[in-house]
Amino acid sequence: MNDTVVARPCWTILANKAEDKIAVIQNEMAYTRKHLEGLRSSEARVKKMYDEYRQSLTQPNTESMGMRETMNQRQFMAQLSTLMLRVQTDIQYTENALLGIKERLIEVERERIKMQTLADQNAAAVRKEENKKDQRRMDALGVMQFNLKPQP
Repeated sequence: MNDTVVARPCWTILANKAEDKIAVIQNEMAYTRKHLEGLRSSEARVKKMYDEYRQSLTQPNTESMGMRETMNQRQFMAQLSTLMLRVQTDIQYTENALLGIKERLIEVERERIKMQTLADQNAAAVRKEENKKDQRRMDALGVMQFNLKPQP
């Protein structure tokens, strides 16, 4: 009869794989957050530029701009407006992607917890079995010592 009890390493391996997935997803989340910050910064710069050009058009100037210059400035403002809408769309897309990443992270974290729990349960079962075997050995040793005592 084999007296050794071997723990099943599969749960620990699966828990480690889940931890690796978590690290990858966290890196992806950090990259996406950094990208989102960049987009928000770009949005702020474009908005500031648009406001400056709008203000220069509406401010009464001492010298009047020519028709061509006014048209060019308005066309540039329209391009800035289009760019701002595009950046806002990219921001919305990135925020949605970030939500998806968070959901994946939560799911993988649940999986990791499940695998870690199974690994812990397996380790506890192995310890329990080892304790039973140790107790049986101790009982057998005690019985043997009792039997070896000289009888009065």
